[in-house]
Amino acid sequence: MRWGQGKGAGAGPALFGLPLSFDHFVLPRMFRRPVRVLARLGGGEFTAPPFSAAILSAVLIGSGSAYGAYLGGQIDGVVQGITARTGFAVDQIKVVGNRETSEIDILDRLELDGWTSLIGFDAEAARERIRTLPWVEVAAVRKVYPHTLEVRVEEREPFALWQQGNSLSVIERDGQVIAPFSGGKQALLPLIIGTGAPATAPDFLAKVKRYPELAARVKGYIRVGERRWDLKLENGITVKLPEDGEDQAIAELVRMDRDNGLLTRDIAAVDMRLSDRLVVQLTPEAATQREATLNEKPQNLKRKPETKI
Repeated sequence: MRWGQGKGAGAGPALFGLPLSFDHFVLPRMFRRPVRVLARLGGGEFTAPPFSAAILSAVLIGSGSAYGAYLGGQIDGVVQGITARTGFAVDQIKVVGNRETSEIDILDRLELDGWTSLIGFDAEAARERIRTLPWVEVAAVRKVYPHTLEVRVEEREPFALWQQGNSLSVIERDGQVIAPFSGGKQALLPLIIGTGAPATAPDFLAKVKRYPELAARVKGYIRVGERRWDLKLENGITVKLPEDGEDQAIAELVRMDRDNGLLTRDIAAVDMRLSDRLVVQLTPEAATQREATLNEKPQNLKRKPETKI
């Protein structure tokens, strides 16, 4: 489109009655159509489509409302409302990887309502909220359009139950407390008791597990004075191990049990703290019976009849 040509000398397009003819000037392609429409509108050749006034009013009101929502910090809510009602509302949630963590607790951290839009949903903030759950070590929240959320968690690995006074907690291998004991499969974990027990429990439990026949009979591992260990067996016997050389003491204990059935006898405790001797404490019933046996007098021998001279 070259202005100054096409309708004779001096003729050219006009916009609202103003001539727009310039010799040797060509408009860029992107501006040609808008200029033609404006020229036709100025010359009375263009008729506005029906309801154009209503459409323009609606656009004006909508843009004003959007700008007001932006200034008031409510634009996120507007986007959520619009997109949720156009097919992007979250209506499916997949939770993967949880064993100890309840799905209800995970859904609560997502903070969803009936019209939460997947488009405006803050997945990163939801991930951080899920990470605050006691058992969760790693969490990931992924949007699957048009209306699904996928939550994947990796939980902390329980190592043992730790008892301190009346408090019973599930701990990791490094001694970090995961959560209070809640029953179920957690009851199968080893029980360690006493102050400072978590610090040395991994190495000590590994020593005991070398002897499966003994490990299967241990009910609790008791840390005494943060210096040494006692073994509490399921039949009530307490084995008092020495502060040093516990490896040799455990091996000797297993040998004596195999040879003499030491840990199946009616005893209350086996004290191995002294390097040169083994002390066995009887149960009260066994001690009473032994004392009665020792105090029992032998029967009097029959007297020979006297011979009279």
